[in-house]
Amino acid sequence: MNREELPPPTVTPGELPEAAPGLMARFRNYFLTGLIVAGPIAITFYLTWWFVNWVDGIVRPFVPVAYRAETYLPFPLPGTGLIIAVFALTLLGFLTANLVGRKLVEYGERLLGRMPVVRAIYRSLKQVFETLFSGNGNSFRRVGLVEFPSPGMWSIVLISQPPSADISTHLPGTEEHMSVFMPCAPNPTTGFFFYVPKSKVVEVEMSTEDAATLIMSCGVVQPGSDQQKKIAALAGMAQAAQVANRASLQPAKVE
Repeated sequence: MNREELPPPTVTPGELPEAAPGLMARFRNYFLTGLIVAGPIAITFYLTWWFVNWVDGIVRPFVPVAYRAETYLPFPLPGTGLIIAVFALTLLGFLTANLVGRKLVEYGERLLGRMPVVRAIYRSLKQVFETLFSGNGNSFRRVGLVEFPSPGMWSIVLISQPPSADISTHLPGTEEHMSVFMPCAPNPTTGFFFYVPKSKVVEVEMSTEDAATLIMSCGVVQPGSDQQKKIAALAGMAQAAQVANRASLQPAKVE
């Protein structure tokens, strides 16, 4: 059959063939795939590096010059301050567990308790650290939803310790109240703390890590989403675009 005798192709309305992805479409897919892979790794390394240098900057002034690594090396060795801080805190905890250490801590607390302004700051910070790092508390380990800032609008809250007996007696109504902290997006370190009736809090099966990720991403990253599947999907799109582009460049076979 000659090429001139071929019948014209019939195209059904609504079934127009899709154009093969061009160079810019494939470039965009490759770029987004690389960004999703490299972005979290780069930010994680940057934050880790910043934290190590921050700890080194705090610990280094307390280390004598003769014991610093840069005294004997032509370049500073990052991480030495962090290692010293970990060992120092571990040694402090070991000494505090002994009788002599407990006596010294009690003496230091009594000394701080006599200072008007320092006393309030120290007691508040000590209670916060004991609650967060005690290991047996349930503060900020449960996640809930409250109707805020208006009816029909729900916000994520972290459930804290129940209110004390003194505060509970001054809260209106007879229903039990809960202490909740509502982080702000995208900075979860700021937010609102308030007491709310227990019936107004809807507890959800979500970890605090997932809640923090949801808040910091402003809802872009939803709990239960698989990032690896997204990466694989983008890589598959890029590969399919490449195959389609190669197929479009091949000459048509003529019988």
